[in-house]
Amino acid sequence: MKYLSLFFLSLFAAGFSVAAQELDARVTVNADRLQGEERDLFPNLQELLVNYINESKWTDATFSMSEKIPCNFSIIVTESLGSNNFKGEIQVQASRPVYNSAYTTTLFNHRDTSFEFEFSTGQSLYWSEGTIENNIVAVVTFYIYIVLGIDFDSFSPMGGAPYFQQAMNIVNMAQSLGATGWGAFQDPANRHAIATAYTDERMKVFRQLWYDYHRKGLDEMAANPDRGRMNIITAVKLLEAVRSAQPNTCLLTLFATSKLDEVVSVYSKANTQEKQEGLKFLSNIFPAEATRLEPLKK
Repeated sequence: MKYLSLFFLSLFAAGFSVAAQELDARVTVNADRLQGEERDLFPNLQELLVNYINESKWTDATFSMSEKIPCNFSIIVTESLGSNNFKGEIQVQASRPVYNSAYTTTLFNHRDTSFEFEFSTGQSLYWSEGTIENNIVAVVTFYIYIVLGIDFDSFSPMGGAPYFQQAMNIVNMAQSLGATGWGAFQDPANRHAIATAYTDERMKVFRQLWYDYHRKGLDEMAANPDRGRMNIITAVKLLEAVRSAQPNTCLLTLFATSKLDEVVSVYSKANTQEKQEGLKFLSNIFPAEATRLEPLKK
């Protein structure tokens, strides 16, 4: 069982384990910018997406109810392109609990503004690994596999590999759709860039960092706060190797959006010298994030 090391005692104390799907997703679809009958389509889309994400089986792993991955899919429909085609954006967030604590850490927080899709009355959402029939299924399924990969990587070294490869497969198949967000070199943080980064051999250092940060760092803090904090700081320093290997990788951006505030909080509990070192290091890696690093100056 995937999270057995984290939840063994609680599950067996309860006396049972219930098989469940992998995701506990909340979905919102906001079409307030549209008018009339077109806007009326989207409560149905929201319901379809809730069922599609939460009721599908995405891995071969066995999950209990307490192991399901909390995540949010928020879609804003910004424009009608006519003929049941729409333009919008999707924001995906995911988190995971920290061992033996009430704290939940953010794993993923990404806003994708290159989102075009077709949706009409009576349309169903269906995914087949060998084919892609519409862009909304492709985009949502892509992010499902990214979330799974990131979550599995946080519990075992390189544990998310099969899910990142699934995301890359979707990118390759989606080229035929002609929709934005799938092309190479179009955007440094689009879906193609994200899948490429997570399947890039050079970026294994980031994925090792990710495991060390969560399992050796956050999950250790309840038992030994000082050891957990130092393991987090050691893991974060691998960002320099990430940048050296691929200076423009989107993984640095994804790390900043999901983790930087948490890292600042960890450094804030260090001594003055460690805080100063942390400020210098993080300012070098994330030069545009001066405001978020401000607490380390105190």
